[in-house]
Amino acid sequence: MLFRRTLLLLCVLAAACSRQPETVQTSADAAAVAPPAPVVQRKAQAEIDWSPARLEAGDAAIDCSADYLRGDGKPVLSLAYLDLRATMQDCRATGLVRLRYKGKITAGFAALAERAGKVATDLGIGKRILDIDSSGGSVESAMRAGDAIGENDWTIWVRGDSVCHSACVLILAAGDMRVIVGPVGIHRMIRMGSTATSRKELGEELRQLSEGLRNYLERNGASAEVYDLMTTVPNRTVRILTDEELDRFGLSGANAVEDDLDRIRLARRCGTEFLQRRDAFRRAYERECVEPADAANQDVADINACGLTLRTRYGFPDPKCPVESPMAELDGAILMPHEVEAPEAAPAPEEGGASPGAASDEAAHDASDRESAHP
Repeated sequence: MLFRRTLLLLCVLAAACSRQPETVQTSADAAAVAPPAPVVQRKAQAEIDWSPARLEAGDAAIDCSADYLRGDGKPVLSLAYLDLRATMQDCRATGLVRLRYKGKITAGFAALAERAGKVATDLGIGKRILDIDSSGGSVESAMRAGDAIGENDWTIWVRGDSVCHSACVLILAAGDMRVIVGPVGIHRMIRMGSTATSRKELGEELRQLSEGLRNYLERNGASAEVYDLMTTVPNRTVRILTDEELDRFGLSGANAVEDDLDRIRLARRCGTEFLQRRDAFRRAYERECVEPADAANQDVADINACGLTLRTRYGFPDPKCPVESPMAELDGAILMPHEVEAPEAAPAPEEGGASPGAASDEAAHDASDRESAHP
């Protein structure tokens, strides 16, 4: 009898708990309480594949200083974990790594971007600069590299002696901060390994890339106009973007998506007054450093020098939040709090090449002759 009463009580309670509230909800009410649409954010970096890889169409170097006038540092001879770690080890003293890359955007470059960010994190190097000179390459590789760059806090430079054409534009889209002096150009993407024999077949191949490319641009805060240019400007030409277009397309200065995420975090950590000073500095930086440098044909070093002088007017670096202060990547040693040791099983030295058939948007002009390629 006791068992039956207990069972009956449990059934009554279960029914009461599962009963829906007897309320009427209008469509307006439903809209008011509906959860907000998810905000598109950066794509989380995938697990790194440490299988053999190499820089098949470019050269890279690692330096622990932002002063590129003194050179670009040690050449990157291997993409193996322990070799990259040894090359970057000295940068722990400065808290900054500058990765100079000159060449095509390929699977090898994507591997470099993924691995360099990982090793910098493991070594506690919090400030990263990608100093790039590229006339283009694989769209798929650019998106893969860009996702790694977006998740690893890279500032991107295009110096006066460099270019950023075609697929390189997708790399710019991913940077947290972009300092651009050299020409940035864009044109229609093509598949160099295409088997298409008609416009219909070629269009079908490109359509397979379209959705992924649109999503990539959206999550990195770049305008859909970039996609339009990558599907309309003839491949035999390069459309050089103006400073106004770079700004309008979301390819220069601070990344809008990263800035939105930062504002939430910084308001809690550094306060709204910090944000107001940072915004004021950025406006002055564009007006007093970037625009005059463009007019006078000055280089990245001149813009940096101007910015470092200007920011003292706004109380930066902030004593409470030095790492979050504008241009902190140019400061002295700023180390991340913890170091992660190397994996137990380090990969073997790399051999290999790019995946065949990758979508490519090779530049049609002699800019491609400016870089060294490896067979």
